[in-house]
Amino acid sequence: MDAAPTEDEREAVDRVLGPATSGWTGGEREIEFDGRAARGGRDARDLRHLLLPALHALQARVGWISEGGLGYVCRRLTIPPAEAYGVATFYAMFSTTPRPPSVLHVCDDIACRVAGADQLIDEVLAEIGPDRAGQIRRSPCLGMCDRAPAALLQSAGERPSDVGFGPVSLRSLDPFLHGGPWTMSARDATDAAPRTRIREERGGLRLLRRVGIVDPRSLDDYRAHGGYEALRRAVDLGPEGVIRELKDSKLLGRGGAAFPTGTKWELVARQAVRPHYFVCNADESEPGTFKDRVMLANDPFSVIEALTIAGYATGSEKGFIYLRGEYPLAHELLTNAVATGYARGFLGDDVMGEGFRFDVEIRRGAGAYIAGEETALFNSIEGYRAEPRNKPPFPVTHGLFGKPTGINNVETLVNVLEVLRIGGPAYAELGTPDSTGTRLFCLSGAVEAPGVYEVECGTRLGDLLALAGGVRGGETLKAILLGGAAGGFVTPDDLDLRLSFEGAREAGVTLGSGVVMLFDEDADLVDTVLRIAAFFRDESCGQCVPCRVGTVRQEEALHRLVAGRTIGSREDELRLVGDVAEVMREASICGLGQTAASAVQSAISRLGVFDGGASA
Repeated sequence: MDAAPTEDEREAVDRVLGPATSGWTGGEREIEFDGRAARGGRDARDLRHLLLPALHALQARVGWISEGGLGYVCRRLTIPPAEAYGVATFYAMFSTTPRPPSVLHVCDDIACRVAGADQLIDEVLAEIGPDRAGQIRRSPCLGMCDRAPAALLQSAGERPSDVGFGPVSLRSLDPFLHGGPWTMSARDATDAAPRTRIREERGGLRLLRRVGIVDPRSLDDYRAHGGYEALRRAVDLGPEGVIRELKDSKLLGRGGAAFPTGTKWELVARQAVRPHYFVCNADESEPGTFKDRVMLANDPFSVIEALTIAGYATGSEKGFIYLRGEYPLAHELLTNAVATGYARGFLGDDVMGEGFRFDVEIRRGAGAYIAGEETALFNSIEGYRAEPRNKPPFPVTHGLFGKPTGINNVETLVNVLEVLRIGGPAYAELGTPDSTGTRLFCLSGAVEAPGVYEVECGTRLGDLLALAGGVRGGETLKAILLGGAAGGFVTPDDLDLRLSFEGAREAGVTLGSGVVMLFDEDADLVDTVLRIAAFFRDESCGQCVPCRVGTVRQEEALHRLVAGRTIGSREDELRLVGDVAEVMREASICGLGQTAASAVQSAISRLGVFDGGASA
């Protein structure tokens, strides 16, 4: 990479990495200092974890990552160009080919597709003409399914900005299409009035009780509504006491694996190797999921407080929040919350004057579904491609930077605040004996009132739908997708299903990330299933053969079924799809490949899709 960076590119990278200190790391070479010995290489390599922020800086400044810009980053961090290029091309939000400064990403994933995203994209392209077609890009789920169809506008330059908004129409896009001022802020666009109810009265809310009530930018407002009382109680209990409360609560992780939270924290705390890390996984990229977005954009201090408690209990001095790259408002508010926490003594060398240290760093993802897998997320933070690692070893012993690491998602961490507020035994009385507490569910699709809803574990599926007003417009319910693209379909006959871990297992489905997406009689489920198959084909990291090849073969077979060009009979083709699904499930190294066929198989077996049962 011999191309030189522009001054804009150099400045953008230096803002992240600081000024170059020698000619060996991208600065001006001085023969007296650099002529006979290389300096700073090891220090530069220790900064490899800043590769992702540096790439974000380049993308935001000039709209794409040029050869000169990437080469400058490589010299600054002493990373081989081939490795850095592999990272830059791994993420969908980065471009290594020239792009216009302003690009509109329009979601065409499941919920937005049903809401008319395909037609909207055609209308936008027709409106702007072929000369500006490069400014429109189709996007997988943007995490705004409650406001479908959704879009993300990225504008590069000296003052770059990202704004996610929905529902999108030609009228709302007029400033982008024809010029003129925008009349809405990022907050107005996505999270001004989230729907977050459990009962008609707010007294039933626990995790969401501050959403829509507190000012997300104000620490004082947060504290006035109970903020940092849980951290105070944690310090009173001590690390072992916090873990004891968690074990008494029987809180299970809300990320899909349902691992006991108290046990995970205890395993990290017991490790003699230092340092320990704790990571908040806020990279919710499962199509149909948006609960983290609502929490982070409306109650960001709660996530910082919960992460600090996790650090205190597990002996971790540093925490990371790995935030989905498509959430600009959440990034802005979390950044403010972290800065305020440091300024007010709730983060740093001496948290609340209690003699323990905890630092928090926010790391933005860049558009990779697989980065939600915990070990892939670690690789991403460390400056590598977000590819999963083989297990064992497990993160509690060999996690981020090879050290003991705890990791939970946003919902799990916020549950910890409730456990400490009411006590572990009291928390265990909520929900069912095997699925305690409350859960957040993301309702979207053909539902009267899309949004995030909080209910006790064990609530009937039908009762949850009733809270959201049922099927939109009183139409007939055709199917429900539970757990997102990695979940499965159920039918209107399954409304008595109990929304608990054990209830889902008995029904042969998964709650996953809390997705509940409704489809009415007008929905084309064949098109929906094809989009799910395409999603997994695109999002496979390609590391293991069963997933890399299986997701492609699955999609090809489904298209042959639709086109009537099957290999052998229709039954033979469906049998082939089933065989591919079994191989992916049994032989893939991570959850993406293991669940890539779940929704497809449930659509075939439960709904009769591809045999005429529910394809219209």
